[in-house]
Amino acid sequence: MIDILKLIVALALGYLLGSLNTAVIVGKIYGKDIRSHGSKSAGLTNTLRVLGKSAAVFVLVGDILKGVIACYIGLFLGVYFYSGEAKDCVSLLAAGAGAVIGHNWPVYFGFKGGKGALTAVAVLFMVNWVMALLCLGFFVIIVTLTRYVSLGTVCATMLFAAISFIPVFGNTLYFYLFACLMAFMTIFRHTGNIKRLLSRTESKLIL
Repeated sequence: MIDILKLIVALALGYLLGSLNTAVIVGKIYGKDIRSHGSKSAGLTNTLRVLGKSAAVFVLVGDILKGVIACYIGLFLGVYFYSGEAKDCVSLLAAGAGAVIGHNWPVYFGFKGGKGALTAVAVLFMVNWVMALLCLGFFVIIVTLTRYVSLGTVCATMLFAAISFIPVFGNTLYFYLFACLMAFMTIFRHTGNIKRLLSRTESKLIL
């Protein structure tokens, strides 16, 4: 019963932290509602396009920090699940998932947030840095070749879910569920991008 309460606390605190949408906050400081400009997404890529590099740096740091802090809260709560030799900190997974959910649907900003990619990256590195590094490398390759950030994000998250099932990483059922949830949220939030990619109208990254 105590572990269940800890998981609820981890999910709730992760969500509240994730709801501090950095792009919206920075946009307000710059005098713009980022959700009304560009792609209308409250995330790093749209901030870079609409507000420029200096604003994007603040969003980059903020989105990473809230994912990391949420995960540390989950680690502190310390709810673990064992399956043979596999072990996962379930409270860490709950807090990390909560942070991404909060970024996507922030309670403080009318549940209209970003796509959760950057916060998700921070969370993935916290839960398994080796898997996250492999996926980050894959993301860089896709974006370098195509200049489509959305394509790289979707492909990298799908790769994370796929390789989570490889036994060598020693994951449990809860990790599989977490990885699939992250992939589902990423694909769902990028539905518009996927449609534009298919119609070849998606904007390319220009630096």
